[in-house]
This record gives sequence, structure tokens and C-alpha cells, in this order.
Amino acid sequence: MVIVSWLLVINPMDSQRQLEEIFAHFPGIGPRQARRFVYYLLSRSPASIRELIQLIEEVKKTSHECDKCHRFYVKNGAKSITCSICADANRDHSLLMVVARDSDFESVEKSSAYKGLYFILGGSVPILDKEPEKRIRLKLLLERISNTLELKEIILSLNTTPDGEHTETIVKDAIKQIIGDRPIKMSVLGRGLSTGAELEYADQETIRNALDNRR
Repeated sequence: MVIVSWLLVINPMDSQRQLEEIFAHFPGIGPRQARRFVYYLLSRSPASIRELIQLIEEVKKTSHECDKCHRFYVKNGAKSITCSICADANRDHSLLMVVARDSDFESVEKSSAYKGLYFILGGSVPILDKEPEKRIRLKLLLERISNTLELKEIILSLNTTPDGEHTETIVKDAIKQIIGDRPIKMSVLGRGLSTGAELEYADQETIRNALDNRR
């Protein structure tokens, strides 16, 4: 059991605080919200907790990482290790959008403004971080670009936060070194996303405008 396995190694007298710390490591969750999660779980019946544990296990078991874009998707028994979007011949394979996380991919896809392919970096690089390769899938991205002969444009769709802009610089410099004289355009999202904005929380119209005005 996923949750149970976390708690087996924890001192029973300290388990509530330890669970708060686990929740506090979730993206966008602070200590106060983490504490509310723990109190919510404490108020649920044993049957509800068992159902939650089973659901977490089921999501983990049925979710797979695409070998092309590296987003998580539900395989539904299919033998392919490539997600439906990367395998779709009707998508524009000359366009590759680079986003930080799966949630950013979902926001762009829901906007219906983009019909190309994606690559999920897996996060961003903090400004003072000295080892970006440990934070993002930079090597895999460069391999993807090198192996995609029909590629004509790479769209860097990263957050306009300090960490996002720092990551953009790292990725852009690395891509320039490998494409050489290949006629590949590199663009970033244009007007529409304000400074400090996160792509995950942008509305569909904002994403469309940012794509239309990419530069």
C-alpha cells in the first residue's frame, strides 16, 4: 500500500507531522494546506482511506511515461509505449513545444490552439542550481531534436517566473549547440502571458494569444 508504506518507517508518535511534511512537498502546497489535508484524512472513515489507497495504487499501476514526450498517460492495455498524441499522424510533426510539466501540457492542449508535438522537461531549474541535468530532461530533449529530421520549429513554453526564464536560457543555449545550421526556428510564447505567470494557470484565451504572438 502506497500511503501505508510511507508510514511504516515513521515513529507512530510523530506520524501526523511526518505526513504533513509529505503533503508539503506536493507542488503548490504549503505547510498550512498540508495540515488541512492531514486533518481531512483523519476525519474520513477507514473505508474511505482504503478506497483512497487503492485508487492511488491503481493510478500508479495504469499510468505510463511516453517514450517520446515523457508525459504520463493511461495506457489502457495498449502495447505501445508511445502516447496517442505522439503517435498521431495528423499532428504537425514539424512543431515541438517544450513545457515544464504534465499540467502545462494539459493547459495548452485544452486551448485547442496547438496541433504539434510536445516534450515534457519534468520541471524547471532554480537560478542558483549548478546541475541542470539533474532537474530537467535536457539530454533526452537534445536526443529528441537530433532524431527528428522533419523538425522546423521549437516553441519554448516555459513559465515567465525567474526559474522558468533561467530554464529557458539553459535549454535555448543547449539547443543552439546541437542544431548547427539546420533550419530550425526557436520561438517563445509572446504577449498574453504576463511576467511571473505560470502556464498551468493561464486561461485558454491567454494561451491562444501567447501562441499566436510567439516570437
